[in-house]
This record gives sequence, structure tokens and C-alpha cells, in this order.
Amino acid sequence: MVANFDNVQQLGKDQFEAASASASAIAKGWQGIAAETQEYSKKSFEKGRAFAEKLLGVKKFDEAIALQQEYAKGAYEDFVAQATKIGELYTDLAKEAFKPIETAAKTFNPAAKSFGSTFGSAE
Repeated sequence: MVANFDNVQQLGKDQFEAASASASAIAKGWQGIAAETQEYSKKSFEKGRAFAEKLLGVKKFDEAIALQQEYAKGAYEDFVAQATKIGELYTDLAKEAFKPIETAAKTFNPAAKSFGSTFGSAE
């Protein structure tokens, strides 16, 4: 009876540690995403300010159109690069957040380690 209680107590401790590790990974991931978003916002604002200054110095309409096209192309490329980077950060966040939970689940249920080989994997 005492052995069963110790097993249940250890299981609870393992689950708590997994939840804590997961929460820590989530917090770290959100901090990284926030920092990256802040950096992108600063760069975008500076590029917009520089564009406005250049636009004020333009004398011909054709030059203004060419400058605007150049700015739009650069802004689009920067946005696509940033969206890709943020997507990767979210993917990493999910992987890191679920890693402790997956480990705890495998510890709790040893059959989960060989789940694929037991239940219908095609070999």
C-alpha cells in the first residue's frame, strides 16, 4: 500500500515538474517573439521615416513614383521575412512547450513508447 502511495506521489511530482518546465518554455518563447516583434517595429518605423524624408526632397513626380515603388518592394520583402521568422519562433515555442509533457506522458505510460509498433504501424 505504501509503495502505491509513493508511486502516486512520484507521478504527481513528475507531472508538476513537466507543467512547470512547459510554462517556463512558453514564457521564454513569448519573450523571444515579443523581442523580435519590437525589433521589427523599430526597423520598420525607421525605414518609413527615412522614406518620408527622401520623398520630401523629390522634385519630379516620376522620382516620387520610383521611390514609392522601391519602398513598397522593400517593405513587402521585410514583412515576408519577418512573418517567416515569427512562424519559426511559434513552431519552436510549441515544440519546447510540449517536450516536457511528452516526456512525462511516456514516463507515466511506458506503453506509449512502443505505441506505433503495438497498434497498427505498417511495417
